[in-house]
Amino acid sequence: MPYRVVLPATIPVGHKLPVVYLLHGGGGGYRDWSNYSDVAQFAEHGLILVMPEGNSSYYVNAAERPNDRFEDYIVKDLISDVESRLPVAGGRANRAIAGVSMGGFGAVVLGLKHPDLFVFVGGLSSAIDVPSRRFSIKRIGQYRQHAAIFGAWGSQTRYDDDPFVLVRSADLATAPYFFLSCGEQEGLLPANKKLASLLQSRGCKYEFHAGPGGHDWNQWNQRLAWLYDSLRLHGDIDVAKRQ
Repeated sequence: MPYRVVLPATIPVGHKLPVVYLLHGGGGGYRDWSNYSDVAQFAEHGLILVMPEGNSSYYVNAAERPNDRFEDYIVKDLISDVESRLPVAGGRANRAIAGVSMGGFGAVVLGLKHPDLFVFVGGLSSAIDVPSRRFSIKRIGQYRQHAAIFGAWGSQTRYDDDPFVLVRSADLATAPYFFLSCGEQEGLLPANKKLASLLQSRGCKYEFHAGPGGHDWNQWNQRLAWLYDSLRLHGDIDVAKRQ
């Protein structure tokens, strides 16, 4: 399983840095974040960036594909491999996860299911409503693909990976901070507003931004400054203290 890493130009000997895991969207790949955005600038501020391959998995353990265990891959194999190879500081306080579209869904779900691993979650244009999308004859192919990942409608596996269900049962004392954004021209805007409203009603720590743009890297790239500022302010990943 390949993954791409962006490191600061120089790292003092014996120095360990916080890490941000960046998840790509559906139809993309592990090179997307570095190829199509300016996220490498984060490394200039003392962060290590890790971009794994997620195929079209939504970063969960697939209900009907026994070999597609992408949740286990991220939270067990990947983190372990990264921390054994790179000068990464261990522990929740040094670990954030963010994603776009399918990757935003993955970041939110993994953050909710594994609050002990991530202090900060970023979701840009997250495809947050996929498990709760009902059958549509117009999108039968997509529905079948999603059923193979999340299970049949009404199944326990679909329920277990539904972000709205997970937020309702989240432990507020351990939940990470959530940064959410979505373009005003996106069909995903209502679902992301709904998630933000639910986070607010539950008392979760979060922020939500809606701004001009569609479901593309141009819009996501424009949100990176907000994402970074939020990470510094709310993610407990204070790079300045490490320099």
